[in-house]
Amino acid sequence: MLKTLASHIRQYKRSAILTPICAAGEVVMEVLIPLVMARLINEGIAKGDMNALIKYGLIMMGLSLVSLFFGVACAHLASHASSGFGANLRDAMYTNVQRFSFANIDKFSTAGLVTRMTTDVMNIQNTFQMITRIAVRAPLSLIFSLVAAFSVSGELSVIFLVAIVVLAIALSFIIKNASKLFNQVFKKYDALNASVQENVGAIRVVKAFVREDHENEKFRKAAGGVYDLFVKAEKIIAFNGPVMNLTVYAVVLLLSWFGAHMVAEYNPALGLGLQEGDLTAMFDYVMRILMNLMMLSMIFVNLTMSAAAGKRIVEVLKEEPTLTNPESPVMEVPDGSIDFNNVSFKYHTEGSGDDILENIDLHIRSGETVGIIGGTGCGKSTLVSLISRLYDVTGGSVCVGGIDVRQYDMEALRNQVSVVLQKNVLFSGTILENLRWGDENATLAECQEACRQACADEFIERMPDKYDTFIEQGGTNVSGGQKQRLCIARALLKKPRVLILDDSTSAVDTATDAKIRKAFAATIPGTTKLIIAQRVASVQDADRIIVMEDGKVAAFDTHEKLLEGCEIYREIYETQTSGSGDFDETNSDEDIKAFDPAKAAEANRPAPGMPPFPPMPGKSKKKEVRA
Repeated sequence: MLKTLASHIRQYKRSAILTPICAAGEVVMEVLIPLVMARLINEGIAKGDMNALIKYGLIMMGLSLVSLFFGVACAHLASHASSGFGANLRDAMYTNVQRFSFANIDKFSTAGLVTRMTTDVMNIQNTFQMITRIAVRAPLSLIFSLVAAFSVSGELSVIFLVAIVVLAIALSFIIKNASKLFNQVFKKYDALNASVQENVGAIRVVKAFVREDHENEKFRKAAGGVYDLFVKAEKIIAFNGPVMNLTVYAVVLLLSWFGAHMVAEYNPALGLGLQEGDLTAMFDYVMRILMNLMMLSMIFVNLTMSAAAGKRIVEVLKEEPTLTNPESPVMEVPDGSIDFNNVSFKYHTEGSGDDILENIDLHIRSGETVGIIGGTGCGKSTLVSLISRLYDVTGGSVCVGGIDVRQYDMEALRNQVSVVLQKNVLFSGTILENLRWGDENATLAECQEACRQACADEFIERMPDKYDTFIEQGGTNVSGGQKQRLCIARALLKKPRVLILDDSTSAVDTATDAKIRKAFAATIPGTTKLIIAQRVASVQDADRIIVMEDGKVAAFDTHEKLLEGCEIYREIYETQTSGSGDFDETNSDEDIKAFDPAKAAEANRPAPGMPPFPPMPGKSKKKEVRA
């Protein structure tokens, strides 16, 4: 883990190396100051020597200025190195996520990835700054202070060693128990972020169903989980302060007691006792030693907390895409023919059971328009995902242009297989910027033509800024049907050999749907078109129609032949055309002529014993009686 994280310091190595060097310089100056101060007291103040006072006073001032320089440089370099390190980690994680296949993305939740790129990286960044600055400064200061203390009085310095052992035992107990809780905190952060993300993304639904209280309660539970774990951890860490204070006070008392006796017994001729200035220096060193021990304890706590964050970051950095390019990929797609050769597919996730697709054998000609229809969950979307290699088959093969999709360069393949997914996504920016996702070099005229084919020009021209109209994040300022048509236009700009519409006209009326299909037939006749739909009207004019059931192909033929020979298709067709179809579909002349008022009145008459239906608003012929 450490090796992986350290590899992302890269261009900030110089700052990372200079930071501990400056910290060491600062520590040396700080340790020398008490020694000079002891000389100032012993040789200047005690003896009344002004020359000694001035000499050692100037030396102390010089040491303080040099310490200040090293301290400022250390802080600047540590900030530069840690901020750059954090930026590199985020960039590396984001870049690797862009390489993920759908299978990789399924492994990590969206909220989990957000937490790793924000909270986790911030923890690692802060810990890195602490390591390069304080984690170097504290041990060095501790060691140098001990050495200096022993040079002043070896007998009194034994008190420090005993204190260090006592603190080490106490801190090891605190860190061991706190680390278990910190490992659980980040999972709670994922749940918290998921709650916020879901609520904000679906705020219109929340308000429409008046579920604010429910969402508030859900958020409180997620936030409460983080709070409870932090409280438990902080209760354990809280012992750090009292233990440290108790040790400091005990050491000060012992030092005062034994130091006072040594000052009273001072005899330079016999080498006994201690001078007042030396005792003052010892008090300075005891505070430095114990404060550095406290800093080390906090470093260990932060390292424990950051270890969990580091593991989560490394998981993303080391995650290898399940889909990769072959060694010598094919860069050109010859045509739009599609072949499913005895294909089976299963999601590689925990708990996945039977195959989603089983024994799929289909052969689609280039330029053919193929409809795909079937019940929810029958595998329609999964089937078309295999064509652009968003997933890899678990059995058999999928060929585009007569070549197995696994032999193509993925970018080249996906540029020629344009997919309008079920969940239409628009990005914050203008309409023109969104359209140019299909072709970043597309001219305004090309964008307008694609919008005409997708029937999007109708509403774009009515907007005040037309193609410069700003789309909010997620396309919240356009309707579902408008969003679908913009996504179709974006896909058309790729000029693909294969165009896949995954239930992408479900939010538009049947008249507009028919216009879009008519435009496709006229403008891109050579493009193979696969249209997944729930409405028979959207696919009945296709060259052939695939009927799917439970991950298998139940039938594959023309509309007319399916009505004759496929019971599933005939049942869907009859259900949708027997009066329960789309409300926006215009009645034919035959329907109007066949209308029987008497039968309609009979059908609308309430059942025996039931009260009569209330009159429709605006239909009552009785005048309102005013009081």
